Amino acid sequence: MSAKLKLKIGLLIFLIIFAGFLLLPTFVPNLPPWFKKYVYRGELKLGLDLKGGVHLILQPDIKKALETQFEDYIQDVKMDLSKAEINFELSLKGIKAVFKFFNPKDANYFKNQVLPNYKELKLVKERAKEGVFTFVVTLSPDRIAYIKKNILNQVVEVIRNRIDQFGVAEAVVTTEGSDKVVVQLPGLKNPKRAIRVIGQTAQLEFHLVDEDAMRNIDKIKLAMEALIKEGKIKPNAPLKKWRELLSQYIPEGDALYFLVKKDRRTGRIIREPIILKKQAVLTGSYLKDARVRIDPRTNQPYVWLEFDSRGAKIFEHITAENVGRRLAIVLDNVVKSAPVIREKISGGEAQITGDFTMQEASDLALVLRAGALPAPVKIVQNITIGPSLGKDSIKKGIIAGLIGAAAVIIFTSIYYRVSGVIAVFALILNVYFLLALLSAFQATLTLPGIAGIILSIGMGVDSNVLIFERIREELKLGRTGYSAIFQGYSQAFWTIFDAHITVLITSLILFIFGTGPIRGFAVTLSISIVVNLFTAIFVTKIFYEYMYEKGKEFKIKFFELIKNPNFDFMKYKKVCAIISAGLCMLGIIGTIQAFRGKANLGIDFTGGTLLYLKTSVPPKLDKIRKVLADNGVKDFTLQDVKGENMVLLKIKSSKETLTKDVERVVSILKKNFPEYKFKVLAKEEIGAVISKELRNKAIFAIIGALIGIILYLSFRFNFNFGVSAGIATFHDVLVTIGIFYILGKEINLLFITALLTLAGYSLTDTVVIFDRIRENIIKKRFKDFDKLINASINEMLARTLITSLTTLFGSVSLLLFGGIVIRDFALALTIGFIVGTYSSIFIASPILKILHKGKIPTLTARESLF
Repeated sequence: MSAKLKLKIGLLIFLIIFAGFLLLPTFVPNLPPWFKKYVYRGELKLGLDLKGGVHLILQPDIKKALETQFEDYIQDVKMDLSKAEINFELSLKGIKAVFKFFNPKDANYFKNQVLPNYKELKLVKERAKEGVFTFVVTLSPDRIAYIKKNILNQVVEVIRNRIDQFGVAEAVVTTEGSDKVVVQLPGLKNPKRAIRVIGQTAQLEFHLVDEDAMRNIDKIKLAMEALIKEGKIKPNAPLKKWRELLSQYIPEGDALYFLVKKDRRTGRIIREPIILKKQAVLTGSYLKDARVRIDPRTNQPYVWLEFDSRGAKIFEHITAENVGRRLAIVLDNVVKSAPVIREKISGGEAQITGDFTMQEASDLALVLRAGALPAPVKIVQNITIGPSLGKDSIKKGIIAGLIGAAAVIIFTSIYYRVSGVIAVFALILNVYFLLALLSAFQATLTLPGIAGIILSIGMGVDSNVLIFERIREELKLGRTGYSAIFQGYSQAFWTIFDAHITVLITSLILFIFGTGPIRGFAVTLSISIVVNLFTAIFVTKIFYEYMYEKGKEFKIKFFELIKNPNFDFMKYKKVCAIISAGLCMLGIIGTIQAFRGKANLGIDFTGGTLLYLKTSVPPKLDKIRKVLADNGVKDFTLQDVKGENMVLLKIKSSKETLTKDVERVVSILKKNFPEYKFKVLAKEEIGAVISKELRNKAIFAIIGALIGIILYLSFRFNFNFGVSAGIATFHDVLVTIGIFYILGKEINLLFITALLTLAGYSLTDTVVIFDRIRENIIKKRFKDFDKLINASINEMLARTLITSLTTLFGSVSLLLFGGIVIRDFALALTIGFIVGTYSSIFIASPILKILHKGKIPTLTARESLF
């Protein structure tokens, strides 16, 4: 055995052992702690769709962040002026403050002694008129830019602190783009509580009650009752709307709030209007600690607060100056309590009461300790997967994978005999190395990722099929066994390389423009392509080299699907052109309807909610539809998952955040159908902002993939080859869209993933045929373009059909056994694979002939290089 072959075998054995080492933390969970700490910590993690958990995208309110910081600075300025015993008036709106002084000495002190200490503030206007000195102050441009730049990092830090105290393992908190934060919490048992803790702004403020204005509170209550009676507002309407309608009753410098209490006897929430001074006298930014304590008199929990030294001084000053007045404790614009100040309070301690449960008090203390968010955040995307649905997805994904793999293994072993068994060994190594690399990168395996593995098994056979069919051709030319084998590997290499590169381009585009699980699919597919090149070209060849060097005879026996095919494919080019034109027109109509919102678009693109609801008995959809419609739920669709007692409820909405709407819908269903025992297995909430971004990304992904492929094929062949392949691929995309549109299937982000995957597959088919066309052009075997195309397709027909069949094994197994979550994705792939095979035979080559004006091209030296 030669040294070169020994080196190859040694390298393969080393890689197998090393891959096993990489997989240790994934498959051996009880490793000693020191191993992960000092040796290797790579581990393949399960995604939320498999493990269950929460995926949130949060968008902070930049405007509110600017206002909050501005108010803090103005509060400090007020303290400085009060210490200097300066008489002034202040009005505050947004990030603009107007100070009024009534003698020149005070005005000069403010301008020359106070303002220079605050580089974050800028004096934009000053005026002296009739003894009144007016100064308009705002945030400096530098400070505004700094806040906008750093707010995301502040939000990430606060949320991470909250999650750490909440105790969620393997949580992910990161920024996305310039204005969003992504939070992933895998394996969560109480997602509703976690969302409340994460999303609560926890803006703590102390406001003085305007006792003079409160003398008119009865008038305000009567006005509220009248507005409700007239139908102008609902009792639980947002505070902002109440303020707009009752503005004439509120003095300038004051603001309307609601003191929220719970009736201990009935449990009913009571909202009492209260008038507070608009300007906060103290904020939670001075908070040092927050803990839960029990009131010994009532045995009720409350939240004890401790301020830092600066906050303690402010609190002492406020209480000393306002003995006998009420001081309201406001949390996120809700008044929790408004106790009377009996005396000056030193020591910097306070408490928040409010009929809390122990969990509510603990959560409030947690968010106050972790710090307030610098601004309110909107949940613009919320995907919650229950653990039961995650387990079901894993089970069905594994079953689908095993069935698909078994079908591929059995077919390949029977059709190619011993060589087929070698190819199966390479496929097993392919999956083994793929999982090892995913573990090394600490990648997250999602349901689309499992789909990628299953598809990679089917597509991985293609490389071996190309080699085997090339070996068959070499045998027909009269070569001996080993000569045919090694020549087959040599001749098939560049075809395999081109086919893999086109799919890799598609995968990279998916990764760039994709989000969440789709990126997981792209990563899985990309790694599998690279690994498959290694196993198909390097690993399988070692076996034949070993047999050759040992001098052992190796007889190659393959089945033959079609013996010496000689079909006239170009004869049907006009018929196929008419069929394809009709199907493409259908796809164009479907695309136009999708842009107009008339097609069955998923909430990824429209915004809205998708609920997976489990029932105890088979549900009656007509009754559910009627109840939802009667309760004002609009633009919804219901789908019954046969045999699983599951309902899919999709509600389209253009709102930016949808959590409250979802809670209302679930409440309606549980109230009206107690016999169904509705249980939310999973939900997806996608706000209008995110849906617009996803729609744009989908368009860019398809366009980007087509451009990338055309450029690569133009380089490898010539421009007309690239354009022909691009048009054929676009044809496949349009036809699949058209069929989905006619079937009324949902067009969502997973569907776009399927389109890009089938685009890569279709290109592989087309590239293989184009590669043979180029080879035949170089050999100058034909003078007629039709004969050139027919011969090239016939020579590659067995490979085309076998690859289609093995790939369909994977997609059909996903379709039949993969479960509801991925069923439409698998259907799109199955349709696409069939259409892709059709187009590579009947569409791409005729287009190539048209672009070359019916004349066989003369290839340049570069175009003939490979």
